[in-house]
Amino acid sequence: MTYAITQTCCNDATCVAVCPVNCIHPTPRERAFGSTEMLYVDPRSCIDCGACADACPVDAIFPVDALPAAQQEYAAINAAYFAGREPEQADTGPNFHRWSAPSFERGLPSDFAPIRVAVVGTGPAGMYAAEDLLLHTNAEVTLVDRLPVAGGLVRYGVAPDHPATKKVGDAFARFHTHPRVRMHLGVEIGKDITAAELAAHHDAVIYAVGASTDRRIGIPGEDLPGSISATSFVAWYNAHPEVAPDAVGLSSERVVVAGNGNVALDVARILVTDPSALAGTDIADHALAALRASKVREVVLLGRRGPEHAAYSASELLALRHLPGVDLVVDDRDPRTGATIDGSAEDGRAALLRGLARETVDWSRPPAPGRRIVFRFHSAPVRVLGDDTVRALRVTGDQGELDLPAGTLLRAVGYRGLPVPGLPFDEATGTVPHRGGRVTGLPGTYVVGWIKRGPSGGIGANRACAAETVGTLLEDAVAGALPAPAPAPKAFHRLVRSRSRHVVDARGLAAIDRAELARGRDDGRPRVKFGTVPELVAAAKGGRWRPSS
Repeated sequence: MTYAITQTCCNDATCVAVCPVNCIHPTPRERAFGSTEMLYVDPRSCIDCGACADACPVDAIFPVDALPAAQQEYAAINAAYFAGREPEQADTGPNFHRWSAPSFERGLPSDFAPIRVAVVGTGPAGMYAAEDLLLHTNAEVTLVDRLPVAGGLVRYGVAPDHPATKKVGDAFARFHTHPRVRMHLGVEIGKDITAAELAAHHDAVIYAVGASTDRRIGIPGEDLPGSISATSFVAWYNAHPEVAPDAVGLSSERVVVAGNGNVALDVARILVTDPSALAGTDIADHALAALRASKVREVVLLGRRGPEHAAYSASELLALRHLPGVDLVVDDRDPRTGATIDGSAEDGRAALLRGLARETVDWSRPPAPGRRIVFRFHSAPVRVLGDDTVRALRVTGDQGELDLPAGTLLRAVGYRGLPVPGLPFDEATGTVPHRGGRVTGLPGTYVVGWIKRGPSGGIGANRACAAETVGTLLEDAVAGALPAPAPAPKAFHRLVRSRSRHVVDARGLAAIDRAELARGRDDGRPRVKFGTVPELVAAAKGGRWRPSS
């Protein structure tokens, strides 16, 4: 029985590397790699060995006959990708496939001396870079993060009802205690130490600081209370220590989400999911309590353009269709919406909405009974209405502007990078200018992930991104272009400790992990996160934090 790749595919191509018969595509050497939403198993070539399932870091691969009920359609989705294509199989039998010629893109001299590399950021981009250095060179790696806990977007960006996706963090965690790794968490560049000081103690520095803020819509009233960035909302339900427990209110029956990408679908799904289904996840305690008391019954997903341009992935939309007790409705007041859905090719984006109920929604009336998500296209935000809080959102429509009554607006129009003190910054793109990951004008300084390429691509896209940056770094090292650090290796540790009493190392991170897992066991959950910096630091030191009186 063949295997199939399902919704939680992270695209990092670990499965491709272990497949003995080259039946998973697109591979990193194929042009389509990075442009498809997921990878696919060719059922005509799969030999049912299970190597891919064993290697998958996010448990996204199953035998077709063992697919969970909500994912059985992925057998057909995998097969459809290969429809009309010749199988990657030679005539000599199923175990012999046309492999591309071997390629050795890197070469290090046998006397390559160990280098010291600092990686700023412990999310996927930073950890893929660290993994590459640790597995393929003799580099010594210093991991730095401004928060006192590692994980980045794996910890604070993945929705709590996607536990399989979070498992990629386990693959990264094995490097936290690597003998050539030193960890300094709770250290902020530009505040605790400067970029110049960090560079002076290392041969090279890789910045993997992501895109930590949101893009603006740019309309009047955007800053009214009740208008919240999806970035903050996601951080709120994931117990990010920089977002207050009371930052989100759910007292209105209707919430409008401006945007229709995967983040928009994530926040919509969390808002209408039965809280009892979230009680067994690692969702923040304050978020779970708020959702249990929530009055939200309807979430409107607002798209500026038509359904053929929707930014969400097919897998994320399919996940919505399996939400128990939640109706999905397409507002077809604009005739272009229904015409586009009906006229779309089978593999078109708009075709994903076929089979959903359609309704000419009367926005002057309260939400219909029950819980539902409404897709509204060809509708751009114009103005947020309200005096001291959000009352409605004025949007465009086929017959002019109209007001959508709502007490909350979630802005999900994209992430944006922030300047790093001491590094150049492109305000237009929200990224650090670079060439192949090498920061312009700063020898020995590199970038990876969203701060390098902009906020695009999921977790797995960072593997190829990191490979490029690390390759550039090693080219510079071989060419003697890296500035040699003057201080001794232990000097950086002393510098950091002199600037902050609350630095967390690998031992402290392990203590946080044990404490959160123990709290989870007490509540019948996978873990219960600490939601403040003092709590995290206290747990790292093996104690219990108590607020001052």
